[in-house]
Amino acid sequence: MEGIQELSAFDYQPRTRAVFGPGSLERVGELARELGGSRALLVTDPGLEQAGHPQKAATCLRQAGLQVCVFDGLQENPTTEHVDAGVALARDFRPDLIVAVGGGSAMDCAKGINFLYTNGGRMHDYWGKNKARLPMLPSLAVPSTAGTGSEAQSYALITDPATHRKMACGDSKAAFRIAVLDPLVTMTQPARVTALTGLDALAHAVESYVTRVRNPISALFAREAWRLLSRAFPTVLTDPGNLQARAYMQLGAHLAGMAIENSMLGAAHALANPLTARYGLTHGLAVALVLPSVIRYNELVVSDLYEDLAAHLPGQGATPGEKLARYLCRCLDLAQLPSTLREAGVVEADLPLLASWAAEQWTAQFNPRPVGDAELLALYQAAYGNDAAAEG
Repeated sequence: MEGIQELSAFDYQPRTRAVFGPGSLERVGELARELGGSRALLVTDPGLEQAGHPQKAATCLRQAGLQVCVFDGLQENPTTEHVDAGVALARDFRPDLIVAVGGGSAMDCAKGINFLYTNGGRMHDYWGKNKARLPMLPSLAVPSTAGTGSEAQSYALITDPATHRKMACGDSKAAFRIAVLDPLVTMTQPARVTALTGLDALAHAVESYVTRVRNPISALFAREAWRLLSRAFPTVLTDPGNLQARAYMQLGAHLAGMAIENSMLGAAHALANPLTARYGLTHGLAVALVLPSVIRYNELVVSDLYEDLAAHLPGQGATPGEKLARYLCRCLDLAQLPSTLREAGVVEADLPLLASWAAEQWTAQFNPRPVGDAELLALYQAAYGNDAAAEG
């Protein structure tokens, strides 16, 4: 029949219960008890204590009758060393539940601790998918940023400190049993964190919507994530106290994480990781700098999908992809962030090396239009400021 297209096959099993709404952090103790916990290892970002969220979570857990041990010995882009330190503490405390309160780093580190505490070995042993043989502890996440969507995913991104490579360690058993999505928790984010994590979430929605392995389930999540995020992102930058906009961002980031879990990511994330490894660029900035070039490159094969996302955007664009790319560039300007790799301090002579690293990134294989070293180099050149480099 005309207009009826073949649907992609999928195997979808929800693993994470989502508890959403202002004040839902107060339910952490009750939810932990539902998971059968009595001894909770609370993994959190250093410095988040200033906002009071880890202390509030710990209080709720103790009021519910749980013993609590706090681990905050991690940093942004957690390494195997941070995971090892958390595992050492866990072995002394003997938790039966893991609670993560924080951004993507805290949630990834909590998953990494869960891998090693329950299955032994080292993180390198779990690089890939479903390599854990033994059951893992039930876990609960309270994201403090609206960005990574890690609370909805079964992968932990852990960096090897020797090579600076990010290892994607995934296992269905590592997924959080419960995600507590409280937009009030995100109200304390500094403006720069709001911008950078929001850009990451937008990138997740765009990339997961068009990957080679996209399917009807991932499309539902990615489309709704984009609808929420693209409407709210300008507002949280200009009116950070707007709770409704914060709720849009929090739920949108979670849905984008669910989309990733079901359809992976693409070339923009493959290009972003080497920028973080070599230059220390924050992940949200790195991916936002390359995404417009990737969209222009991909439009040859997914213009109809980009039209879905660009339909409600303000402004003009010669094509749906161009309209989408220009919107994302305006988001960088609104956030007062660099708009090119040159402005971000990347050395042009490094681009071939970065392209070779990007070709090794696992997300490159899911890009809707094939990419190799040459294509990735052209995308870097376009993002550097050579606008026509990757249009062909």
